[in-house]
Amino acid sequence: MLRVHVVQVCDNLSDRGMEDLLYEAESARRFCGLSLAGAIPDESTILHFRHLLERCQLGDTLLAALHEQLDAQGLRLQAGTIVDASIIAAPSSTKNRERRRDPEMDHTRKGNEWHFGMKLHIGVDAASGLTHSLSTTAANAADVTEAHRLRHGGERVADGDAG
Repeated sequence: MLRVHVVQVCDNLSDRGMEDLLYEAESARRFCGLSLAGAIPDESTILHFRHLLERCQLGDTLLAALHEQLDAQGLRLQAGTIVDASIIAAPSSTKNRERRRDPEMDHTRKGNEWHFGMKLHIGVDAASGLTHSLSTTAANAADVTEAHRLRHGGERVADGDAG
C-alpha cells in the first residue's frame, strides 16, 4: 500500500484513478508488487490507507525518506517550485464511524461543476518535475492557504496558477 500511495501522489491521482491505474497499467502493478491474479486495492482501501497515514502523521516522514533516496542518487531540488492543487474526489455519501460526513472533506465548485472530497496541494521542483512537498485540506480550502507549506526554501522562483 505504501508503493500504491507513492504512485498516487507522484501521478496526482484520485483514489478511483489509482484503482483504475492498477487495473490498466502493468508497470504500476509491478512497481506496487501486485498482479491481476491477486487482490487489487479498491478506492476505499486506498482512501483508508491515506487516512491512516494522516492520522499517524507519516506523510512528511515518507516524503523525507523519498528525498533522502533521491539525494543519495545525486538528484537535487533547487531551482524553483511550481505549486498546484487537485481535487481528490470522494463519493458524497462517504461517512465516518459516527455516521457523519468526514470533517476533512467538503464541497467545492470548479468552473460550473460541484465536487466533494479533499484537495491535494503539491509543490514540484520546476527543473526536475519531482514532488518535494504536499499537503491535504478539505476541497473548499483556497489554494493560496497552502502555498507557503509547498516551498522547499531554496527557490529563486515560485509559480502557481490563478487559484
